[in-house]
Parts: sequence; structure tokens; C-alpha cells
Amino acid sequence: MAGGTRPVMNREQVDRALAQLGAERDAVEAALLALQDHPGLRLLTGAELSGRTRERWAVAEGGMALLWALFDRYAEALASARAVRSRRTRPTAAELAELGELLSGRAVAVSGGRLPEAAGQLGVPARLVERVTLTELLERMNGWYAVVVEVVSAVDAVWSALPARIDLLLAELGRVQMLALSVGVRSGAHPLADDLDQLAGQLTALRAEVVADPLSLWRPSRVPAQRGRGAGAVDSQPGAWASPTGAVDTGSFDRMGRALDDIRVELEGLLRLRDESHERLQQVADLLQRADLTLAEARRARGEVLAKIAATEVPAVPGPASALREAIGQAVDYQQTGQWHRLGPLLDALENAAAKELGRARQALTEVAQPLAVRAELRGRLEAYKAMAARLGLAEDPEVVERFEKARWLLWSAPCDLRAGAEAVARFQQALRAPERQPAPQTEDSAEGEETDG
Repeated sequence: MAGGTRPVMNREQVDRALAQLGAERDAVEAALLALQDHPGLRLLTGAELSGRTRERWAVAEGGMALLWALFDRYAEALASARAVRSRRTRPTAAELAELGELLSGRAVAVSGGRLPEAAGQLGVPARLVERVTLTELLERMNGWYAVVVEVVSAVDAVWSALPARIDLLLAELGRVQMLALSVGVRSGAHPLADDLDQLAGQLTALRAEVVADPLSLWRPSRVPAQRGRGAGAVDSQPGAWASPTGAVDTGSFDRMGRALDDIRVELEGLLRLRDESHERLQQVADLLQRADLTLAEARRARGEVLAKIAATEVPAVPGPASALREAIGQAVDYQQTGQWHRLGPLLDALENAAAKELGRARQALTEVAQPLAVRAELRGRLEAYKAMAARLGLAEDPEVVERFEKARWLLWSAPCDLRAGAEAVARFQQALRAPERQPAPQTEDSAEGEETDG
């Protein structure tokens, strides 16, 4: 710059600066053209927006127009410098000074009234015209590029991730609602249907929010760039743009998907119940029939015990469970009217109660028939000891015969005294074990005599 305030650039420095600024101009143009083709920008243009997205897009949309205006000023200033340089092969000192001012001085005039960030700075009055260097102009374009590309990339990320998935979930919701109707689950009559209605409203509201205010579901990994002050450079690769630094908040969508899955599982359970209810009710009826037969057997056994076993306390046999039969009738009514959501818990309770009723009947039979089982066990032991007596050669022994007959009479008479019968069987066993009735061991002499007799 003249006056010695700025070092004068030589010819080589001027040529290098022109080459560098030309490359930067080409990179900026390529990046801006790529940004114009960004799918997020095309979707945002003319869209009905609300909330945070409308606020951010109002700034970014103005920044997009401003970027081209700043680029035009940058290109015009560079063209002016190139025109000075092209006058002659070896520029004069005055031309070198002029080029130095154009390339590194505040030689570019921009309209301050068109810079929204200038008016937004507290305490700084707005200026109609501002003079900046080419480097400062490039930095300003980089900042506004970061603002615009961050908004359009984030919006594109949300719109690419959620609306189609929400539509698929809404379609699945419709199928689940049809399944609910097929098993009698209707709004106002079953909580599952009410849950489905609520879920449909939530999904519809979420889709509307995604379309109108996608940035409300965007979670940036850093503070968004503000009014041309953010860091970030214009990409030097034509047709490329920066990837958004953040993530789409799918938490609400994921929770709704899980809720729909839970409802579908419950409805499929009702569908299986509808298909299996007849067989399960029949199984409950069979269990109760077996319980009734077992209780009838217990009552018969109790009568036999009272008639044939003396001095025995016999427990009473419980009656049939009439309440269960009433519940079965209610279950059949639910089945015929398609109230599967009511039939399910009732049928589960009936199956459990019927199994317990059969167990109760079997326990009653076991307790009532216990004396008969004891008598049968004593009779079996007596017959076993009789066979032992025959093997020992004591079948004709008078005492053995007497004790056997006594025990047999007690066990086969009615009413039978089990305590006396058990004592008689024990005495018969003792007679067989008496030393004088045990067979004598065979000696060597007797063995020889037997051999000789043979």
C-alpha cells in the first residue's frame, strides 16, 4: 500500500496470491452449486414450517441469498485484480501497489444493510457499507455456509429417518386394529383398544411434528453455528457438503413401536385363545368329571371302611365344587359372545381350580381308603409268611397252623380289627422264627449217610 503503511508485493507474490484466490473462488462456486442441489434445501424451499425449524430456516434462507451476493463481490474483486495484472508482463511499482491493495487490503465494499448479523450485534450500530479484505470476505462466506449447510443437512437427516418409518408403523397400527376387531376388542369396551386409539393419535401428531418442525427432533453434538459466526470452511470438493454433526431423536418413535409390539402380542394371545378355547374348556370339564368320579370312589370307599373296618375314624368326603360349574357356564357365555379378553383370565383361573379340585379329590380318596390299604398290606404279608412256612417245612406245625388261622380270621372278618390283625400277623411271623422251628444245619456225617443211602 502507498505511503509505506503496507509492504509492496513483488510480481511473484502477486501471481501466487492470484492463483490461490482463484482456486478458492472455484472451490466456493462449486460448494455453492452443490449446496443448491442439496435435497434438504429443496425440501425446505416453500415448506410450511413451525417452531425451531422456522426460526433456523429464516436465518439460513437469508444466509443462502447472502452467500451468492458475497460470492459475486469476491469474484468481482478478483476479476479487478486480474485485470490490473494483465496490463503488462512486468507491472510497474504503482500497479504492484494497486494489486497489493486489491489482494490484501480492505478494497471490497459490501452492503452492511444486507448483513443480518451486523444488525444483531448488541451495542454495534448497523452500517450501510462495509469494506473488507478478500480473506475476511472468504471467512464470512465460510461462516454463512456452515449456518446454511448445518440446517439443511440436519433437516434432511430427520426427514430421511422418520416420516417413512412412521408411515410404516401407522400401517402396522392399522393391521393391529383390524386384529383387535377380529377378537372383539373395541374402543370403550377394552383397554387395549383405547391404547391403540391413543397410539394412533400420538403417531399422527409425531408425523405432523416431523414434517413441520424436523429440527425439534434433531440433537446436535455441538452448539449450532450462529449468524455467520460459526466455524467451518466451504468444501473444496465440487458436489459435496458437510455431514450433520448430531443424531435424530427417535426415542418417542421407538417407544411407540415397542408399545405397539406389546399390544400385538396380547392380541395374538387372544387370537390363540379364540382358536383354543373350545379344547381348553373341554379339558376343564374333563378334569372336573375325573374329580367327581374320584369323589364318588372316595364315598364308596368310605362306606366300605365303615362297614368292614372296626374302630376307625374315617374323614368325611367333600362334595363337588358347584361354583366351578357356574364359572364354566360363564366361560361358555363369554366364548359364544366373543368376549375373549374376559374369557382369557377366567379360563386360566378355571384350569388352575379344576386341577386343584382333582388333586383334592385324590387326596380325599387316599385318606378315606387308607384303612383298606393297611388291611390289604397285612393280608399280603400273611400270605407271604404262609409261603415261608411251607418252605421251612412248618406247614403242618400245630402252633404255626393255629396262629395262621387266627390271623386269617381277624383279617377276613367284618368288621376287621386292624390292630388285632396286625398283632396276629406279627405272632405268626414270630412262630416261624422260633429257634426250635428252624431247620437243623446239615452235618458231614448225615451228608455221608444220605450219600450212602443213595
